[in-house]
Amino acid sequence: MSAAPRVVSVNVGGPREVEWRGHGVRTSIWKSPTAARVSVTRLNIDGDEQSDLSVHGGVHKAVYAYPLEHYEFWRSQLPGAELEWGAFGENLTIEGLLEDDVRVGDRLRIGSAEFEVTQPRFPCFKLGIRFGRDDILNRFLESGRSGFYLSVVTKGAVAAGDAIQFEPRAEHDVTISDVAAAYATGGEDRNLLRRILEVPTLPGGLREHFSKRLKARPR
Repeated sequence: MSAAPRVVSVNVGGPREVEWRGHGVRTSIWKSPTAARVSVTRLNIDGDEQSDLSVHGGVHKAVYAYPLEHYEFWRSQLPGAELEWGAFGENLTIEGLLEDDVRVGDRLRIGSAEFEVTQPRFPCFKLGIRFGRDDILNRFLESGRSGFYLSVVTKGAVAAGDAIQFEPRAEHDVTISDVAAAYATGGEDRNLLRRILEVPTLPGGLREHFSKRLKARPR
């Protein structure tokens, strides 16, 4: 961590219909900053809505946070792309807190709300729609710049400028970067898979995914 962790921008957006590869697609990946202090509910923040609840939203993916530190990298990788806060579909553009800094299960106090860090973001094809290019999916995954999802522990309200405070840290050393790396490499590190599977708060879908990877890998 460098700067004191804080929220730089709160971003919200609703569903829209777009055309992609000759088909209509409903997506909420376009987010815009809001200057208001917004309420945090159990499943999202006020003014925001997920389009496909089979892969987005839900208890373990209620709010998505993405570090502003990654924007400089993407500006070099995607020249000409419009990269305003919220460009990656994040609800919270944050500063001073990277994937190496947070562990699965960490509790974070932001404004009057309390959150729990749950998992990295693994991109779906809608990120390709957002940037008009399919290669962004692999590039995003391989970059290690995943951001992370939050579940809502205590409802409240958040706004740009709010400090982000740990309370408390999870009692293990498995970071969001660890989980993202295990996913991106197909679970080639068996010891890392075992460490991840020991995390009590790991979401069930990821637990199943990594359990299968561990069983499939030769000893």
